[in-house]
Amino acid sequence: MTKPKFYLILCCALICQTMLAQQTITLKKLYSTGRFYDVENPVMIDSVNLKGNKFDNKDILESFISFPDQKSFIEELKPDLSNYFFVSKPQKGARFHLLSFRLNADKYAKTNIRITAPSMFEAYINGNKEASKTSIEDTLLSSKTIKLNFSATPGTYTVLIKYMSLASNKSPEGIKVTIEPEDKKSTVNYTFDNGGKRNITIQDILDGERVTSTSISPNGQYILLNYTTTKSDGKTFSSKELLYLKTNKRIALSTGNKYEWMPTSNKLYYTDNASGEVKLIVVDPETMVEQVIASNIPTGDFQIAPNEQYLIYADREVADTPKGDLILLTTPESRQPNNQDRYFLSRYDLSTGLKQRLTFGRHSTNLNDISQDSRYLLYSVTEYTPTVRPFFQTSMYRLEVQTLAVDTLWTNEGFANSASFSPDGNSILIVGSAEAFNGIGQNIKEGQTANSYNNLAFIMDIASRKVEALGRDFKPSINKSYWNAVDGFIYFSVTDKDYERIYKYDPKQKQFSLVPLNEDVIRSISFANSNPAAAYFGVSASNSTRAYALDLKSQRSTLVADPYKDRLNSLNLGKVEDWSFTASDGTTIDGRYYLPPNFDPAKKYPMIVYYYGGTMPTPRTMEAPYPSNVYAALGYVVYVLQPSGTTGYGQEFAARHVNAWGKRTADDIIEGTKKFVAEHSFVNGSKIGCIGASYGGFMTMYLQTQTDLFAAAISHAGISSLASYWGEGFWGYTYSSGASANSYPWNNPELYVGQSPLFQADKVKTPILLLHGTEDTNVPIGESIQMYTALKILGKPVEFIQVKGENHGIRDYKKRIEWNNSIYAWFAKWLQDDSSWWNSMYPKQD
Repeated sequence: MTKPKFYLILCCALICQTMLAQQTITLKKLYSTGRFYDVENPVMIDSVNLKGNKFDNKDILESFISFPDQKSFIEELKPDLSNYFFVSKPQKGARFHLLSFRLNADKYAKTNIRITAPSMFEAYINGNKEASKTSIEDTLLSSKTIKLNFSATPGTYTVLIKYMSLASNKSPEGIKVTIEPEDKKSTVNYTFDNGGKRNITIQDILDGERVTSTSISPNGQYILLNYTTTKSDGKTFSSKELLYLKTNKRIALSTGNKYEWMPTSNKLYYTDNASGEVKLIVVDPETMVEQVIASNIPTGDFQIAPNEQYLIYADREVADTPKGDLILLTTPESRQPNNQDRYFLSRYDLSTGLKQRLTFGRHSTNLNDISQDSRYLLYSVTEYTPTVRPFFQTSMYRLEVQTLAVDTLWTNEGFANSASFSPDGNSILIVGSAEAFNGIGQNIKEGQTANSYNNLAFIMDIASRKVEALGRDFKPSINKSYWNAVDGFIYFSVTDKDYERIYKYDPKQKQFSLVPLNEDVIRSISFANSNPAAAYFGVSASNSTRAYALDLKSQRSTLVADPYKDRLNSLNLGKVEDWSFTASDGTTIDGRYYLPPNFDPAKKYPMIVYYYGGTMPTPRTMEAPYPSNVYAALGYVVYVLQPSGTTGYGQEFAARHVNAWGKRTADDIIEGTKKFVAEHSFVNGSKIGCIGASYGGFMTMYLQTQTDLFAAAISHAGISSLASYWGEGFWGYTYSSGASANSYPWNNPELYVGQSPLFQADKVKTPILLLHGTEDTNVPIGESIQMYTALKILGKPVEFIQVKGENHGIRDYKKRIEWNNSIYAWFAKWLQDDSSWWNSMYPKQD
């Protein structure tokens, strides 16, 4: 008989505990810095101030105190039986005490913090003053209460009380604090601490200091580091430093100067026009002595030749602005700003001061490279060809600088993107897609069209014009290349599955090999030109930017900058695990998943599925526009997958993107989601959301016409009608030259209508949130407008948020936070059955 009673009592206790968790909570721990600040009344020169007011204790309360960080609050105060925390009084005058606690909220809740005390105080939340008490009572029983009311989104809040005890007050100096949700039905859980790790928030994605560039000196002994810091008010600041690798000596550089390395001599340079004329100034990194090497040089952007004897300028010729209210478009490209402007090359000789124009005409010329001996330039001319896919054809030329003799390397090639000289100048290294040079690098199935966004490398022998494709079976997609004169290897920055890595290619052995670096996503790498050394920086799935020096011989990386370290160490991140599945046709589809912090495998968690679903894979970066770590911190399992059509998995896999528009990609996403749920018991299969942007936004819309698997969906800047996007977006028809190769609304209406979510809107059952910037020129906002209109007419659950003044991505700091909070609130409404956050942001209208 006792056992059932025990269980009944236990169950009742648990129910009461759950109910009480949402009632008023009285604070049991408060922390002090262990010191106090005594303040005397000022010398009274006059009895009143300029406004006629007498001096008052409120004037003392406003005394400025520089608040220390949270780790300085080391002394724990304990309350008495009436829940008051007591602090000391001064012998005379006033005494300040700094008191603090951290409040964690796991859900959105309008929150009330009540502070009761007999003396004056100021109360701050996350450094912002929220309230002041300026009355004084002479007993604890008569103490007045000040209420702090704020909307707590999931996260951590530091509450600081600047308490002023008075020698003249008869009452003991006690403080009592209670916390409660405004809505008594709220299921929010509050916890308290004084430091330690906290869950990541969107502010952590936006705020803090990060590396933005690294560049190594020609001799490999110095690294130039650039940083950007974003404050909690959205303001950004830049800083620069010079690192001497041998001694680890660091020198702060002026933020007003744009420093770069001279090509050969081991010196920095920058330009200065403070005197009214542009000066070219070099800096010796060893002594930091500056020297003006050229005065009154032309304005504009330039590249210094390797022999450091001349500059190549990219000068801009501005087209006449059309007059009147009627504008005649000459091409579809004419809609884009400055599209009619042209660029040409000029050479400025540093010894003579003569600037000579090198190219002229109606077509722009683009500098690709300067040969190591500075004898030749490699430049390209691009011609717009609206009747020939991919609508732009590029010709490449080698120009002898002294004689201006031109050597044509190739003409009218639509799929070669960039070129550079080999160290000896006898070959050209080219990056382009598989269709370049008559498809000599193609490795796809019969009937497929190569994905023009999946890049290969080629080498052209200048003398014979013979072009060789490097590694038809090499699966990563090449982004950038560098032919290193020191060791003879070609280094490629590539998209390799959901990593961005560095590979090196041995031209003699014709082999690729991975360079083992310390980050998942390498943002940039630079090479010394006289030593086997490099510098790079990158990020990973669970950390921010870190910079390294690299010894190319040993392939050993040395950490040189980790500005986000302290902030990262304060964050409690969940685990990130790889997970792949075998699709119905036998293809392996890669992915990864993020677990909530303090994950409990016995629980059932809602899940968010994220995909780009277009050309590029979703990289392993912590600070993404759609940050998986933050979703996980909000209590979701996050599944990210790389469906068919993604680059970085080989030509055949990438080619599945072309003329598909969801056909195969949707199957992968649906099948992968179902298999993930089946294999992971901790996922609540009835509470799955999905989100995507751009092509991924299209995928979100399209998926809801194919399945009712999802309980909530979000499409940011998505495409609802392939035909309208193709014709209206600035890059609609040019992007479609790859995604819809040789298919147009008139010759393939089955694709343009059949794969457009708009034409299947009646099949949508899932509540869907549409997000779009009002100034989006890539995917015009009409794509969301027409889908919203259709779903409203059909009586489907849909909401539409327009972000004023934003383009394809949301850049403004304040808007990014509001936009992200809208995403979190939408998922909370449908996946956590809590609509309070959404309703607070978007109250129901009668």
